[in-house]
Amino acid sequence: MPKIFITGASRGIGRQLAATYLERGDTVYATARNVDDLDGLVERFGDLIIPVPLDVADGDAVDALTQVVNGPLDILINNAGVIGPQTDNALSMDFPAFARTLAINTLAPLRVVHALLPALRRPKKGAKIAIISSRMGQMAAQNSDRIAYRASKAAVNKVMLGLAADLAPEGIAVMSLHPGWVRTDMGGARADISVEESAAGMVQVIDELSLESTGSFKAWDGQTIPW
Repeated sequence: MPKIFITGASRGIGRQLAATYLERGDTVYATARNVDDLDGLVERFGDLIIPVPLDVADGDAVDALTQVVNGPLDILINNAGVIGPQTDNALSMDFPAFARTLAINTLAPLRVVHALLPALRRPKKGAKIAIISSRMGQMAAQNSDRIAYRASKAAVNKVMLGLAADLAPEGIAVMSLHPGWVRTDMGGARADISVEESAAGMVQVIDELSLESTGSFKAWDGQTIPW
């Protein structure tokens, strides 16, 4: 059965992505800063879920993931992220918080890829990497609210394009995904769609990812997002 690795799986979109894969019988490596937060999934799915303690801001812990995955890995979903400073724009900035947002949303996904690349290179069929990004990272959007978050997502999209180019010769496809405005702790109660709808859509989009579509930026419903 396919093996999936998901960062930030203790709540929200990451938790529902894990549940969606587990419900179809896949094995899921699910990371959380506190693995006790995964107890509900462990009770439901037993040995199919492999809890992994991880703070993606801890570079040494990310590097140690090389020793965690046994055998080939089919899909990596870099989901862990932060919204960043609550009251920021280009003229009012908490610079340490901006740097932390970039570290978690941009640098950590790339470091996770580096750590898990040996496992991603091992499947008989090409592995896949999905980075949970956001439409807020579109370069065409001229909004200045949440500028740290927007900048981190624009930057991780560029990282994704670099990975797509570098890994295509090895048969590994890479994409960025916009989950939609989702009713989670981050998205709020007034958001457009449920976490179940978002996760189900993204799983389908990842299923359809291939070398022909590598380097793409798509929404949870399959629509291509302009850069």
